[in-house]
Order: sequence, then C-alpha cells, then structure tokens
Amino acid sequence: MSTTSVVKTNHTNWRDYLELCKPGVVLLMILTSVIGMLLAVPGAVPLDIFLLGNLGIALCAGSAATVNHLVDRQIDQKMARTLNRPVARGRVEPLNAAIFALVLGSVGMAILLLFVNEITAYLTLASLLGYAVVYTLFLKRATPQNIVIGGIAGAAPPLLGWTAVTGEVAGHGLLLMLIIFAWTPPHFWALAVHRKDEYAKADIPMLPVTHGEHYTKIHILLYTIILLAVSLLPFATGMLNWFYLLGAVGLGLGFVYWALVMLLTDRKNAGMQTFKYSIIYLMCLFVVMLIDHYAFPVRMVIAP
Repeated sequence: MSTTSVVKTNHTNWRDYLELCKPGVVLLMILTSVIGMLLAVPGAVPLDIFLLGNLGIALCAGSAATVNHLVDRQIDQKMARTLNRPVARGRVEPLNAAIFALVLGSVGMAILLLFVNEITAYLTLASLLGYAVVYTLFLKRATPQNIVIGGIAGAAPPLLGWTAVTGEVAGHGLLLMLIIFAWTPPHFWALAVHRKDEYAKADIPMLPVTHGEHYTKIHILLYTIILLAVSLLPFATGMLNWFYLLGAVGLGLGFVYWALVMLLTDRKNAGMQTFKYSIIYLMCLFVVMLIDHYAFPVRMVIAP
C-alpha cells in the first residue's frame, strides 16, 4: 500500500480533535503568553483577563493548528512524523476539521473581543491568519526561508499576553516577541536537518533540502548567536535584572554548544537533541524572566 493513501476509520474520538489542536505547541505558546501578562504589570493580573485572555489565545492557536492539519494532510501522509495525524489518517474528515477550526477560532475571537480588548483580538487574528494562511498555504511551499518569515506569527503569544493586560503595544512586549522570533529558525531547522529526507520526499523546500545540511548547520549557529544577543536585551533595557542575565547567558551558551555539536560533529541524533534542547531553552528562559520579575524587582545599577 502506498504511503500516500489514507486508511479511513470510523473510530473518531475526542483525542483526535485534541490532537488537531497540537496541545504541546499550544501549551508552550500559552506559557509565553502567561509570562507576557505577568511581566506587563508590577502587581497581580486581573483574574478574568488572565483566564479569558489565555483561553481566547489558546482557542485561536488550536484553530490555526487544525487548519495546518487540514491543509497539510497530503504532505503528512508522506512523512513518518506526521503519518498518523487524524486528518492524514482519515480519522477526522476534512469537512469536520474545517468546521472544528472555524468554531474554535470564532469562539476564541469572541472571548477576546467581548472580555479582553480589541487590540489583543486583532493581533491574535493576524497571528492566526499568518500561521494558517500565509505560512501553511504559501510560505511553507514557496521558499526555504519559510520558517524565518512565518515565525513572526508564532512569536506573537507573549505580546498578546502583554496587550491583554495593558491594552497597548509596548516596546518590552515587542522585545519578548523578538526573542521567540530569533529562536524559531534554529529550533525548527534542527528538526528539519533530522527529518531532511522526509521533507525532500514531501517536496517541501526546507533549508537542508534546498541548500544542504552543512549550510543549514552554519545558519543554525549564526541564528543561535543572534538569539543569545537578543536575549540579553531585556537586561540591557532595564526590563529585567542580573538573575535574568545569568540565566540568559547560561541557557544561550547551552544552545550555542548544541549548534556547534551539529556543525562540528557527525553525531547521528544531534539535530533532534538540539531541537529538544531548544524547547527546554525557551521554557526555562521565560521561567527565569518570571522569577527575576518577582524576586528582583529593583534593577541593579552598576557603579562606574
């Protein structure tokens, strides 16, 4: 049987619809959204904004993820990593997935518009469309720089959390977004190196497919160095303090280490190990931000 054929089954259950939402990815996004909210104010975040804001953002993110499953179902059938996804496998019909995405997105937008604020709702909508339409429908198939350009949409959650609380776009909120934007290429390219043959089989122009592994590994290292520099800006701008600086440097050097392992060694699973570290890196970096924000609220001043 061809790997591109769909094995249909009538055994659809709630877990299939949960899988459509990519819960692991959404949870990471909501972590950054939560911390964006908490960093935006010196005190407590209003409970209704905290709960409803993150719920609305999560529902819209799940809607975008479902559209990704729907649009990429034929590609998913060609890749071992995605072969068993609900739409690709036929456990969820495309029409049902489309309706599910529409309902999630509509409810999420309604929550943000009615209970949070308009700017968060519109920025969330832009992020949803950026990922589900611009990236998934166009960029992913059009250019090896797909993840760089499309990463703007995926970097939005901490800014959305910030605007949900403050009602305005501020420089520090944009700085949180910039960190995730710089993190996305080395994070995703590490996986793309590990899965290069599958992307080639699916005719997706990921950087290691179009330019080779060595070229991609060099760019992973360069972007990781850029990420390290960008991650120091919250300290440089006075947003966060010395505890964050130490954490950002330590975590960033760990990322650089794995990028060098990929570039300078022939370790078989280096790409996947780097990919896994990148997830730990982002989670820990934002947790360090939160600890610094509450434990060290006064900026350290270095005497001349």
